[in-house]
Parts: sequence; C-alpha cells; structure tokens
Amino acid sequence: MTKEDVTMMILSAKKQAGLTWEEIAEKIDMSPVWTHSACMGMNGFSKDKAEALVSVMGLPQEAVSVLEEPPTKVWEQSVPTDPCIYRLYEIVGVYGPTIKALIEEKFGTGIMSAIDFDMQVVRVPHEKGDRVKIEMSGKYLAYNAW
Repeated sequence: MTKEDVTMMILSAKKQAGLTWEEIAEKIDMSPVWTHSACMGMNGFSKDKAEALVSVMGLPQEAVSVLEEPPTKVWEQSVPTDPCIYRLYEIVGVYGPTIKALIEEKFGTGIMSAIDFDMQVVRVPHEKGDRVKIEMSGKYLAYNAW
C-alpha cells in the first residue's frame, strides 16, 4: 500500500461521508492544514493521529503505517494546471524574491520553516467580490554558518 493508495482511499471515504477537511481535522484533534497535507502524503502523522484518522475514515489498519511515513517530497512535477494552484505558483514567482528580501531585512539571512508552520484560509467580504485571505506563519530558521 502506497501513500497514493491511502490518499485515494481518504478522498473516497471523505466524499462518501460528506465530511469537510475541517470536520475531519476536528475529529482527530488536528489543524485542517496539517490534516489535509498529511492526507495528501506531504506530511506524516504521529501514530496516534494516524490511528484516529484510520478509525474515523474507516480505512484498513495497514494504512496507519503508511500515514506515519514521512514524505519523500520528490519535486519532479511541472507547475499544476489547476487554476487555483497555478495562481499560487504565480504569486511565488512574482513575489517570492520580495518575500525573501523582507524576511531577510526583518530577521537576517534565513528561511521560514515549512515544518513548524501554520496557515489560515479565510473568506473576506469585499465590494468587488469576496476575497481569499491566506495567512502563513512559519518559524524563522537562520542559515547555518559553517
């Protein structure tokens, strides 16, 4: 059983149960961001959270060990064609150097952690049409000086 197999089982069970990611996350006492990411194979669950997810979603027991595995994050993919995801790549392409420069001015040379990370996605009413507000927070990690 692979991470991709488990992801497909989760998506199928989610659809059958009519659950949202927020509802699933609440049932296993995790954030929706981490829950979705780990369900898609991009993060690993702790054993207790993997067991809780398997129970909530009615997955086979062998899925627990797969859900616990850390991701390999092999980035051999092209830019996705999904318009919502493509626009995020476009934002990083346009504003990535700006984000890096501002982080370095405020914190020094380093990065924002993608492991010790939190994110909120909020719908904000606006007269020109509702807006998507994404707030990301990651621990600052200074580059090591060797």
